[in-house]
Amino acid sequence: VQLQASGGGLVQAGGSLRLSCKDSRRTSSNNAVAWFRQTPGKEREFVAAVSWNGAITTYSDAVKGRFTVSRDRASNTVFLQMNILKPEDTAVYYCAKDRRSVYSGSPQSWGQGTQVTVSS
Repeated sequence: VQLQASGGGLVQAGGSLRLSCKDSRRTSSNNAVAWFRQTPGKEREFVAAVSWNGAITTYSDAVKGRFTVSRDRASNTVFLQMNILKPEDTAVYYCAKDRRSVYSGSPQSWGQGTQVTVSS
């Protein structure tokens, strides 16, 4: 598996978590990376994305102002800092490599998910 997501866990409402998505390749990726989340019985939904160089970020309305996506090219890792978490943020979170250098909505490959559970 090329992308490895980690950092999920159980947190109380109002708390924070930071997810990581590590690309196992040695060279820095020139692809945008996006985070998605999915709950049982629902379709996977877009959360946030970052361009190849970190300069352009995109967020869903549900997380805008609370989540921050960033990347460290030196370590080939993309982060999702999640603050002011709500119970409705509970989901399995996935990272995905986009086909383009700026998020285009076309995932090329997926990492395995990491569970985030927010208790009320």
